[in-house]
Amino acid sequence: MPRTSDITLRQVQERIKRLYGAKDEARGASGTFLWFMEEVGELATALRGGETPEQVAAEFADVQAWLATLANIAGVDLGAAVSAKYGLSCPGCGAEPCSCPSHEKP
Repeated sequence: MPRTSDITLRQVQERIKRLYGAKDEARGASGTFLWFMEEVGELATALRGGETPEQVAAEFADVQAWLATLANIAGVDLGAAVSAKYGLSCPGCGAEPCSCPSHEKP
């Protein structure tokens, strides 16, 4: 797969599956979720400061990779899921841009 900044979510999932699919399946969803949460914690630490922009970017990449792993294990196409939920408008208020009250999700 060529290196590009325009990689789709589907390509991320496919790449992660080729690299780690057998290990991920053996570990299962529960073990993988723990690794995912560890990476989220590392991202939180990086965002607090003291890290270079490259280090912060690498933590975002790690979180995305572990999320792709979980989606692969669960049989979820991330691109399709994001498109279905956020592709047309805000899922809360139906507007673009979102006009939900600031105290509510999203």
